[in-house]
Amino acid sequence: MPPPRQSMRLARRVSIGVAGGIVLVAGVIMIPYPGPGWLVVFAALAILSREFTWAERVLQFGKHYYDQWLAWLGRQHLAVRLVVLAFTGMVVLVTLWVLNVFGMVGGWFGYEWAWLSSPLW
Repeated sequence: MPPPRQSMRLARRVSIGVAGGIVLVAGVIMIPYPGPGWLVVFAALAILSREFTWAERVLQFGKHYYDQWLAWLGRQHLAVRLVVLAFTGMVVLVTLWVLNVFGMVGGWFGYEWAWLSSPLW
């Protein structure tokens, strides 16, 4: 049986890993949607970096390239920014369709159109 100090360290490491992993998955899911997706991803990496050096490296890498992406996008013509916005909107709409949100909401209002339903169910 490991000494109590080692057991506590392992329990802390596992707890941080599980909590950070859950927050990371939630953040990745939120990225294409309006709201704090990237903020949640960076918060998850900050949580994980308390115990894992790889998370600190990924956090620094992600911050660097996120800042570069925003700077690049800010320098682009309005048309390019609108295309990026449209693409993001399409990702959101397709995701909502695949998750059957449109079919569910349409059902609330009595619209049972086949094209509203997800191809998955």
